[in-house]
Amino acid sequence: MKMSPRKANAFKRIATAAIFSATLPGLALAQGAGLGAAGELVDPDVLRVCADPSNMPFTDKNGQGFENKLAEMVAAKLGRKSVSYTWFPMVMGFVRQTLRANRCDIIMGYAQGDELVQNTNAYYRSSYVLVYPKGGGLDGVETIEDSRLAGKKIGVVEATPPTANLAAAKLMGNAKVYPLTVDTRIAPSMAELMVKDMLKGVIDAALVWGPMAGYYVKDAKADLVIVPLVKEKTGSRMSYRITMGVRPSDQEWKRTLNDFIRENQDEINKLLLEYNVPLLDEQDKVITQ
Repeated sequence: MKMSPRKANAFKRIATAAIFSATLPGLALAQGAGLGAAGELVDPDVLRVCADPSNMPFTDKNGQGFENKLAEMVAAKLGRKSVSYTWFPMVMGFVRQTLRANRCDIIMGYAQGDELVQNTNAYYRSSYVLVYPKGGGLDGVETIEDSRLAGKKIGVVEATPPTANLAAAKLMGNAKVYPLTVDTRIAPSMAELMVKDMLKGVIDAALVWGPMAGYYVKDAKADLVIVPLVKEKTGSRMSYRITMGVRPSDQEWKRTLNDFIRENQDEINKLLLEYNVPLLDEQDKVITQ
C-alpha cells in the first residue's frame, strides 16, 4: 500500500519515522549475502529490493509495477544476475523490517528528505493532482481555491497534503474522506476507489498523488482530466522529488545508483510515462517525453 508520497507524508504523519536498529535475523541474512564495497552490506550479485507485495502502480508480486520494471533496469545496467524481493506491506515498521534489517538493499521509490533512509538523487518529480470528468463543469479548474469547486463532493485521502488546502478553502465540510492506510492485499487502493466513485457519481472530483491517479485514470479508459496542483498559493506543498532509498552506511552504493540515474534518465522517464505518471521538471512544467 503506497504512502502517497505516502513515502514522504504517511511515515511522518502517522508516527512511523522512528529509526530502528537492524535485527539479528536481518544481520544473519546480510552476512550470508556477501559484501559489496568495503563495510557495505550490499549483495554484489543480486539486486535485493524491499517492496510492498500489493501496491500498484508501484510494485506487486507479479512484477507489474513500474518500480518492478525499474528494478529490472537497474539490475541489467549494473550487471546484477537477478532481482530478489523482501516483501512487506508499507505500514509502520516497513523500513525497520526490510532495509534496516539488511534483508534487502534498496527501496525503489522514496520521497526525498525523509530521515528513515539515505536518499539517492531524485529520478522523478511529481505532485498531487486534481482529477475530474471532462465536460462536467470543472473544465479549466487548476487550483483547490477555485470557486467552481464550492459545493462539489471532492474525494481526498485523510492526512495527505491536499486536506490542508481543502480546509483553507473551506471545502472539507463537503469532502468525502478516504482512509490513509488500507491493506491493498485484500482491498482496492484508495486512488482506484476514488476513480471508480467518480465514474459512478459518488464524488465530483478527487485529489490524489499523481502517479496513482495517472495509472488508475488510464486503466479506467474514461474521459477524465488530470491537473497537477502546481499553482496552489496557500497550504501544503504538493510536489515531491522521488528517489531510491538505501542505508545511511552505503555511500558507494548510493554513488553507483546516482550514476545509474544520471546515465539513464531518458529511459526512466519513458518507463514512467508508459504508466501515465505526471512528470514535472523543476519549473513545474509537465514532461511529456
